[in-house]
Amino acid sequence: MIDWRGTALGAYRSVRTGPAVTYGLIAACCLLFIVSPVSGLNPSYGTGDEVLAAQSAYFQRWGVVPAELVRGDPGALLTPFTALFVHGGWLHLLGNMLFLWVFGAMAEERMGHLEFALFYLGTGYLALLGYALAHADSEQTLVGASGAISAVLGAFLFLFPRSRVTSLFPFLFFLPLRFPAWAVLVFWFTLQWLAARAAGAGPGVAYLAHVVGFSVGFLYAWARFRGGDRVKSPAAATEGDSQP
Repeated sequence: MIDWRGTALGAYRSVRTGPAVTYGLIAACCLLFIVSPVSGLNPSYGTGDEVLAAQSAYFQRWGVVPAELVRGDPGALLTPFTALFVHGGWLHLLGNMLFLWVFGAMAEERMGHLEFALFYLGTGYLALLGYALAHADSEQTLVGASGAISAVLGAFLFLFPRSRVTSLFPFLFFLPLRFPAWAVLVFWFTLQWLAARAAGAGPGVAYLAHVVGFSVGFLYAWARFRGGDRVKSPAAATEGDSQP
């Protein structure tokens, strides 16, 4: 399923500075991925076993190793920040950046640039830390921005529950269907929660980090904006679709 951005920003775009932080995060992740040994585009890492060794060392250096983080190893304490900018492959990168682009711009417009940047980094750290605490003995390296992006989705659910997104479902022959954001995001969160219950600490998707990130993001938005600054209905803001 792919969620394209629904717009509910009419009430919040009196200052049209644009989502500079969102675009900056996307640019940073893409640039770092391209120059990394994972992209396959940097010939300085060699080929075959050489590039595989370089990839392993790259993940080990910049990714989160839960056992090391829980022990409080000095070198591991900053890895939840660095891991947010490291991705395990092209699909991993593109999937995360799509969701950040779709939902991050609106959340940033609502929070403001500085608050959104701190929100993204802080919730991303907590999402990875939550996974590490649940798998304290794991030596598997954890990388990716999905914990922070899940937090953005959680905040979006509270701030713009009635904005609409157009979704493409593979099992319906990619027929585009429009749904309220709350329905799409609650469905997505339920899938992550069910997957997290079935997943272990081995290689694969860290669904628990998604669950933690989404929950922290929603709770932050609830605590920060529950005084009435959220978009509650189509009458409160202009709704529509924007295409990439």
